Amino acid sequence: MNMWWFITTLAITAFICNSPAYAYDNNPLQDICVAVNDSQAAVFVNGKICKDPKFATANDFFASGLNVSGTAVPGSGAAAKFLTVDNIPGLNTLGISIGRIDLEPQGLAPLHTHPRATELITVLEGTLYVGFLVPDRANFFKSRLFSKILYPGDVFVFPIGLIHFQFNVGNKKATYLTAFNSQNPGFIFIPNSIFGSNPPIPDDVLTQGFQLSKTQITELRRKFS
Repeated sequence: MNMWWFITTLAITAFICNSPAYAYDNNPLQDICVAVNDSQAAVFVNGKICKDPKFATANDFFASGLNVSGTAVPGSGAAAKFLTVDNIPGLNTLGISIGRIDLEPQGLAPLHTHPRATELITVLEGTLYVGFLVPDRANFFKSRLFSKILYPGDVFVFPIGLIHFQFNVGNKKATYLTAFNSQNPGFIFIPNSIFGSNPPIPDDVLTQGFQLSKTQITELRRKFS
């Protein structure tokens, strides 16, 4: 009997360990948990300290400014503005956030991922070419590209954690809203993360990984650092 329980437990453990793991925001255990910068507060949830609910106001759940473009990103032809828990403290524990992106013609939101969120975009103006990469199950050295040309009113979804991009292929500015199912989706820009790391990744790793010369690696570090 003891051996049977051991085998059963081992099988269940193996199944769980080989099952996909998901890292969505925790489900809230209370109606509101407004973030507050008060080290004396008693409740600490999702990386933020919660305000006593009786002191919460409507302004804790409000923000404005998505009618205008945000901060320009040097060298990309893009401007971005995000409303997260840092701008709307009432978002704490709710698992959502939103932003606005403006891309000049030929402007690019480069290859990047959001490790904690699925992203949904809605095009307001302009023409976008967007896409994301899914690993090939048959050959993990390859991937499949899902891409689409989007116009005003179109909606597109980038699954959680997958590498994706947005590129303005039109001749005028493109504007879109971006929504995440996380209060803090995270942003990992692939070229910057690889070639602009501190301390830097050793040259031998990068030259072999990308089949490039050390001179080319140095040039990429200069561009993305």
